[in-house]
Amino acid sequence: MGDPRRLRKKYETPSHPWEEERIKRENELMKKYGLKNKREIWKAETILRKYRTQARKLLAKVGSEDPVYKRQVEQLMNHLIRMNLVKPDATLDDCLALTVEDILKRRLQTLVYLKGLAATPKQARQLVVHGHIAIRGRRVTVPSYMVRADEEKDIDYAPDSPLYDPSHPARPSVDTIPKPKMVEVKEE
Repeated sequence: MGDPRRLRKKYETPSHPWEEERIKRENELMKKYGLKNKREIWKAETILRKYRTQARKLLAKVGSEDPVYKRQVEQLMNHLIRMNLVKPDATLDDCLALTVEDILKRRLQTLVYLKGLAATPKQARQLVVHGHIAIRGRRVTVPSYMVRADEEKDIDYAPDSPLYDPSHPARPSVDTIPKPKMVEVKEE
């Protein structure tokens, strides 16, 4: 069973430590998503690897009338749909087409930035860690929290956070997204 105080690693390190192409790709991902270290990328790759392995095993049994097979396919696809990684009408092939960026886009840190609650991905991480972000009014302090599709619209500042006040100076301005200009239509 193991000691409960000694948790197992939730990621696998790269097999070769000095691949220039992989290092460059990981550095770009770290900048783009404001990650703390490469371990977070490796965790996302491990999650993706598990999904793809399960999908490959199920694809090997395609056409089977086994009820266990059908239930496993349904469970995997429902999980991926709930996590908003694939569309509702997706197949197992769509699961194999997932990338690491698809997994990184579902992190709370990334969604806080994309929603406009933070000016940069790094600031989004800081807001989450410092307890300024809540999902459905419940404070979440884990930047790597995988946000489900139904929780995405409920991400906001924590009610007891000073940033909850719209006039707070550290809060990004609401007009960060450029709005299209209205064009007058002349009637004839």
